[in-house]
Amino acid sequence: MKTKHILLAALASIACSIAFAQGSTTSPYSRIGYGLLSDNASGIQRSMGGVGYAMTGQRVVNVMNPASYSQVDSLTFLWDVGVDLTNLWSKENGKRGYNFGGGLDYLTAQFRITKRLGGSFGLVPYSSVGYSFGSDIDHGSETRSGSGGLLQLYAGAGYEIFKGFSLGANVAYLFGTTTNYTSVTSSSISYFQRTLEVRDWNLHLGAQYVANIGNDKLVLGLAYQPPLSFHGHTWGTLYDTQDTRRDTVGYTSLAGNFSRPHTIGAGLSYTWNRKLTAEADFTYQNWASAKYQPLAGFETPNQKWDNRYKAALGLQYTPNRRGSYFGAMAFRAGAYYNHDYINISGNNLRDYGASIGIGLPVPNGKTTFNIGLEWKHRYSSPTTMIEEDYFNITLSVNVNEMWFWKNKIR
Repeated sequence: MKTKHILLAALASIACSIAFAQGSTTSPYSRIGYGLLSDNASGIQRSMGGVGYAMTGQRVVNVMNPASYSQVDSLTFLWDVGVDLTNLWSKENGKRGYNFGGGLDYLTAQFRITKRLGGSFGLVPYSSVGYSFGSDIDHGSETRSGSGGLLQLYAGAGYEIFKGFSLGANVAYLFGTTTNYTSVTSSSISYFQRTLEVRDWNLHLGAQYVANIGNDKLVLGLAYQPPLSFHGHTWGTLYDTQDTRRDTVGYTSLAGNFSRPHTIGAGLSYTWNRKLTAEADFTYQNWASAKYQPLAGFETPNQKWDNRYKAALGLQYTPNRRGSYFGAMAFRAGAYYNHDYINISGNNLRDYGASIGIGLPVPNGKTTFNIGLEWKHRYSSPTTMIEEDYFNITLSVNVNEMWFWKNKIR
């Protein structure tokens, strides 16, 4: 790989990290807790229902299971950049709404370090907040909005302990700020802002076992993230146009008061004749045991969470990687069901969805353009408060560069 390519990619990484947008989130449900969570699925994985624990290969950066990094070949440096475009249709008490969002989803890289050892680094979302809505109140109006989210800047490695069995780990700097904002207009205008700022470290462990059965391949994958007591601060800000002072209230340290539970993920995949791959994944997080101290006057007291679990299925079919252009294309499909951690007055947040996608290889190279279409439906149960239907377009580019390879001069 040429030095100028590395420098350009590094500059692009810095620019993208500055412009990283949680703007693709447009749900009022994201105002609860830490916002809507991400499972770090790439564009390829989202086109397959979000599977990845048992995904292995040289053309995908699989942050969901760092053990997969060991499979990258010695001449490859892989960049994966993903963008998400979202259309949202919502319904509440017979009223319908529409919104649009989008932005950079992630930026990751993968490379070989030594024999059996691969590495990866990148920037991926942990959670996102984004919403805006209003309502009429007695003698005035009320407007609520929110933005921000938490990001993970990670570096990781995967090592093949013995043939077919790999272990891996990601160490991430977890950072970001979420802001929930309320404006009340009557005889005067009052502003209420709740800010949560996280600065912490995160650990993500993974294991994979690959069994080759003739031309077929069976993969078992496991991933684990230990519990984490968040570090940072949260506070509220009050302001009224009749009073020029801004008051900061409830300034609280996150340590010991806010936490995230452990995460367990497992997946099983099978590939037939190097063409058709099927994978099933399951994720579990015991959020009911997590700590979260509501800010008095800004959030509902006695906030509780539900345990989160997610099931996903995915397929990928590549007719013939070494054949014609059509044969080298990858066709993908998937579906999932998610029982979320957010609980609103006894109502659990849930969503399910389906996706399809295609991978378009660049002629005379290993770079691939990936396009995915995803539909999902989000609602609360047993009482349906707001129903949301999403149509997402996911775009990602896997830039596959050759390291230490010099073209011959003719």
